[in-house]
Amino acid sequence: MKRLICLILVLPLIAFSAEPRPIRVLVWDEQQPEQKQAYGDRFLGETIAAHLSTQPGLVVKSVSLADPEQGVSEAQLDSSDVVIWWAHKKVMDLSDEHAMRVVSRVLDGRISLIALHSAHWSKPFVRLMQERAKADALAQVPEAERATAKWKYLLEQPYPKVPKASDPLTPSLAHEGDTWTLTLPACVFPTYRADGAPSHVKTLLSDHPIAAGLPATWDIPKTEMYGEPFHVPPPDEVIFEERWDKGEHFRSGCVWKVGKGRVFYFRPGHETYPVFRQVEPLKVLTNAVNWLAAPQP
Repeated sequence: MKRLICLILVLPLIAFSAEPRPIRVLVWDEQQPEQKQAYGDRFLGETIAAHLSTQPGLVVKSVSLADPEQGVSEAQLDSSDVVIWWAHKKVMDLSDEHAMRVVSRVLDGRISLIALHSAHWSKPFVRLMQERAKADALAQVPEAERATAKWKYLLEQPYPKVPKASDPLTPSLAHEGDTWTLTLPACVFPTYRADGAPSHVKTLLSDHPIAAGLPATWDIPKTEMYGEPFHVPPPDEVIFEERWDKGEHFRSGCVWKVGKGRVFYFRPGHETYPVFRQVEPLKVLTNAVNWLAAPQP
């Protein structure tokens, strides 16, 4: 009888402990005033956070560059699983110290990063792409030479400067003697156009969890155009591609493993177009948050 009573008392505790911990999402945003043109009373990051807060299993907080410690305090990041990042005009205002808080946690596998649109040249994304480029370059060195190889790192395009279409693609690797020269990725592209022309999105990897529930093709009525080539390390997976009626195209949903963590770049956007009021982009973010927070195989 005593054993039965103990079992009855313990079972609710077992059930409670089996409840999965919610995914903790931190949405970081510069909060440019222009965002109000598309998002009304809310900033872009607040709009994303409000939507994600309605999704089961997510606990979401919205922060900005103006918050204490620029929104990325040690405690804030330690209580996050996935960080969504929007940056554009104030990329250099984020301190190197605060950027490295994000970078180091991704490299350690403690958080994942989702970089949106113009966050392609945010400090956390750029530095993580540089780390991935270094790892890719090291893998090209014969194993017997890796311990003694000398490295020289270059960044041809001053950050953040738009390259010309004729510029060599970065990252690139050259070898002379025992010295390996790696030109780091500029994380930019030669052409862009903020005219609000629609883009046509194709789901390339329909079986990927980030693409779950999304159609094979879908349109974004108003967005900014980015044109390839995108100066980044080759992605592990390209989930979406965008095309425009004038002929441009872009790898618009890319995943990289960087260190022990993962990075997802999602291209659609521009602060004056309500891209993140549209069902499909919000579905992408919901899927991405859930996938990035899941244990890696």
